[in-house]
Amino acid sequence: MPPMLTLRPYMSTDFDALYAISLATADAGADASRLYHDKHLVGAIYSAPYATLDPDLVVMAADEEGVGGFVLGAVDTVSWEERLERSWWPQLRWRYPAPDPEARGSWTPDQRRISMIHNPERAPLQVAREFPAHLHLNLLPRLQGRGVGTRLFHAWLRLANARGASAIHARINRANAQAMAFWSKMGFRPIMPPELSEGRTVWMGRS
Repeated sequence: MPPMLTLRPYMSTDFDALYAISLATADAGADASRLYHDKHLVGAIYSAPYATLDPDLVVMAADEEGVGGFVLGAVDTVSWEERLERSWWPQLRWRYPAPDPEARGSWTPDQRRISMIHNPERAPLQVAREFPAHLHLNLLPRLQGRGVGTRLFHAWLRLANARGASAIHARINRANAQAMAFWSKMGFRPIMPPELSEGRTVWMGRS
């Protein structure tokens, strides 16, 4: 590992980097900036709430070019989803009015994300009960293939274990083969009851 790469706790000055990295990896691991008019929507759903509500469970990866990756999550998914409903989604719903459901077939990518703010996808109860903790890990291409993801994962795992986390799950886009391979390498296995076997989301868990 090159000595210039460091893992460190989240700082408030990293907020913009969270949004940028979230967008740059949102198209099944590829750059999604061309898809969205509002460049903050993806981060507002997947990274900013963690940094705002529980920054102690956020780890950043930085090299000589700046922040290039992060890992973040929660140790109790059910409680976390309830906290988002109280303390995060309301302000975003006020900012982003819900798109017309009758026009769903012609929604833009922005409108699809806004719909997620008004109707957030919750982890299936079977997943949340058996694997209560969850995490998201994102790396820009320049940090991929260098073992940074593995280091980030284990750094987050130490923080989560200190809070009593044991079983963990991750939600992966089925089209993101690189992410599927990474989580498999980290010891995660698909959780495949019949009701979870369809669609683009793959739920993977590690005890």
